[in-house]
Amino acid sequence: MTTTSGAEVARGTRTEERRYTFADNTSEGGERWADRTRIVLTPVAAPSILGLFGFFFATLLVGTHMAGWWGSVATTVAVFPVAIFLGGVAQFLAGMWAYRARDGVATAMHGIWGGFWMAFGLYNLFVAVHVLPAVIPPKDVAFGFWFIPLATITLMGALAALARSLGMFAVLAPLATGSGFAAAGFIGGFSWCLVVAGWLFVFAAGFAWWTASAMMLKEAFGRTVLPTREWKKAANIPGREPGRPVEYAEGMPGARAGQ
Repeated sequence: MTTTSGAEVARGTRTEERRYTFADNTSEGGERWADRTRIVLTPVAAPSILGLFGFFFATLLVGTHMAGWWGSVATTVAVFPVAIFLGGVAQFLAGMWAYRARDGVATAMHGIWGGFWMAFGLYNLFVAVHVLPAVIPPKDVAFGFWFIPLATITLMGALAALARSLGMFAVLAPLATGSGFAAAGFIGGFSWCLVVAGWLFVFAAGFAWWTASAMMLKEAFGRTVLPTREWKKAANIPGREPGRPVEYAEGMPGARAGQ
């Protein structure tokens, strides 16, 4: 009977660990990594490009209206097609595609806000056809409660976004704060809270436009054009390549988490 010493077992364990921890085909043992790894191609563009642009469009219109830049109570019905299809459908689809890209933050944020914008748009559609009464600011307790779960969920999304990107945090932080002010304004009947909420939504929309533009240009040019405010230094220096995914030597992209 053959016996194996503890030292031999330890050496064997270290060999196996080295065999499976190589992440670069160019380093020693890369051939073993390639032989033992199954690559699943995922030809999906960054879903947040669509999601953030759709969010920008709807939130800018609603935010500027709440801040008193234009219109009146009656003109809120003018935004329901944008809210339903751009803020709602487009962003919700982006959330589902973010699920495919294994991005939990984007899945939650685009999914929740896409659903909210569809509900908001449908409500205003029913107002336009006189099925439901219009919300008359500043006091509407039921409508104010829409914004409480939005504020709490978005706050958690903002904290989670800090793990990867200051850009997404800059979108979600004023959005969560604005939702809190909107809830207080509608529930308590404070007009100034609604104005503050509108301004915060405008800031969130502006950051969303910047972040989506930076992501789109990075994907189109293959290098940083506008800073994406990720924690990686190369992602914020124009002209630098922000990094490459783990891939075979032939250049076939592998499955990876995130966008």
